[in-house]
Amino acid sequence: MNASPPNAPKHTTSPAEAALNAQLDPDVALMLRVKNDDANAYEALLEKYHARVIRLMISWVGSKEHAEDLAQEVFLRVFRSRKSYEPAAKFSTWLFRIANNLGNNAVRDRSKRKEFQIASNQAMSTTSVQIENIATAPSGAMPTRKLDTSERAAMVQQAVLALGERQRIALTLSRFEGLSYQEIADSMDMSVKAVKSLLSRARVNLRILLQPYIDQGLAPTQNPELSNTEEVGDD
Repeated sequence: MNASPPNAPKHTTSPAEAALNAQLDPDVALMLRVKNDDANAYEALLEKYHARVIRLMISWVGSKEHAEDLAQEVFLRVFRSRKSYEPAAKFSTWLFRIANNLGNNAVRDRSKRKEFQIASNQAMSTTSVQIENIATAPSGAMPTRKLDTSERAAMVQQAVLALGERQRIALTLSRFEGLSYQEIADSMDMSVKAVKSLLSRARVNLRILLQPYIDQGLAPTQNPELSNTEEVGDD
């Protein structure tokens, strides 16, 4: 395995740039300590980002168990890449780029992705409530059915997993990890304009996927029309 993740930033920072980035982003400072083999700094980054990386990987693969395995691989790559680390961006942008590359490879390696697993865990429950707010906020409308909280959370999770991969990942990075448009663009190798378009379609498609459940109690399913238009204009 290569020490550097695929598509890792190639920019070499000067000592002055590195010092400035470390001052602006405490996590960059921690990673520079990791570069010098500081185990305590590595543990601090692991503790801060482990759950967040698992949440992102769930967005890629659907399964919490698989996501946990992938998260372990992400941090293994972080450690193996420490000597070549260059603080050209926020640490979180660099980390999520590694995670996205790994998630993309994991999905590509799976020959069949016909079924989407619903992860009933605390992290995804929080995510589901937040995504539900995204889906309903523009109209402010109340559901026409009185929905059981756990049932509703499961249906929202299923709708999210039915989104196209890039929509799902962009939504996770924007809404739950707090990345800016530029940081998402850097993490996903896209332009800022494409990220904005992707997020806009993700929110629209999420509402479309949830509408049959809100109106009739029908479980969200992958919609061929959404799938056919998802990738247009992303690059």
